[in-house]
Amino acid sequence: MKIQSQILIAAISLTSFISCIENKSTTEETTSTTIENPTNAVVLSSEVNWEKLNPARGDASPQAGTLWGDRNAEVPTGFLAKFVDGFSSPPHIHNVTYRAVVISGSIHNDDSSAEKMWMKPGSFWTQPVGEAHITAAQGDENIAYVEIDHGPYLVKPTEEAFDNGERPVNIDASNVVWLGSDKAEWIAPNSGAALSFLWKSENLKGLFIKLPQGFKGHINSEGDIFHAVVIQGDLAYTLPQSGETKSLDPGSYFTSSAKAKHEVSTNEEVVIYVRTNGELEVR
Repeated sequence: MKIQSQILIAAISLTSFISCIENKSTTEETTSTTIENPTNAVVLSSEVNWEKLNPARGDASPQAGTLWGDRNAEVPTGFLAKFVDGFSSPPHIHNVTYRAVVISGSIHNDDSSAEKMWMKPGSFWTQPVGEAHITAAQGDENIAYVEIDHGPYLVKPTEEAFDNGERPVNIDASNVVWLGSDKAEWIAPNSGAALSFLWKSENLKGLFIKLPQGFKGHINSEGDIFHAVVIQGDLAYTLPQSGETKSLDPGSYFTSSAKAKHEVSTNEEVVIYVRTNGELEVR
């Protein structure tokens, strides 16, 4: 059973530490310059190609839709996982560690003897490689964003379980610690935006960005890795190549592979999950 109080304390400590060391020197340059040959791209949730996540289970398998990468290859990957109401997997392990964010419905992920702890949209969890667990879902539509640092993503029997020293993290949406412009230099004053750091590994990091209702501005990114998934709310996203504005609902995705300006606006509060290797600025 996961010890939520210890996890929350650790998450808060990590958030405070990272927010103190980040800086925004290069993002200011992005704000004032025009990006030549922009690499911005989007994938709408309606464009996702769904297939069986675990073909060995046949029709009982959850569905999976790849947003970036290839979960069947030895590369980092982000994909959507969709579960029917009442789904509950048998105990199993994975050959890789994954991170996940609930987009819709309610999802439980823990060892088979644990009491159900239903995670709502905006909740974040990790599943260590080799650890036996089950996944369950309840709700009319249950979708999570799942991310791995390398593939392939495989399901294996519990007889092959092992402990590599990693420990799982579960952060309920109600326990996410948000940092505004007074505590996070990546957030411009008076933007009303906020962020929450979730994890960091070498040069990569994962975080939530929360945009308020009525936001109109940019998410400026410096890295050559930038993957963003809409978790909550509808986001208007303008492609710099064409000037076309697309409506990104939860499960939709936008990306860039070089320094970029992501022009966005909202009519409601929007939460975005971002994986990147560079600095950001929300303004």
